[in-house]
Amino acid sequence: MRCVDNKDMKIKTLYTILLLFIGLSLASCGSKGPDSALMSPEQIEKSLEKDKKKKAKAGKKSQKEAYKRYWSLQTKEAKKSIKQNEKRRKRVARRRKKGKPH
Repeated sequence: MRCVDNKDMKIKTLYTILLLFIGLSLASCGSKGPDSALMSPEQIEKSLEKDKKKKAKAGKKSQKEAYKRYWSLQTKEAKKSIKQNEKRRKRVARRRKKGKPH
């Protein structure tokens, strides 16, 4: 009798695992976005443009955060020196553009 119970448990376990696997595979299929094979070329272009904009926005955001982090780490004297050097660099570049020697 005990041998029969083990077989029944194995069958129930395998059946449960099979149902779980089928349920998960169906759930993952439904969560995918629209199939690109069914989309028109215009929709594909729109989708690609959206993705491109999202990536550009994320890049700008990370660049802005890095800029803020850089300035927050600088001392007051270092900030002043960096700004003065930047002004000096721009002034020299303007003069070169006009053709005047510095």
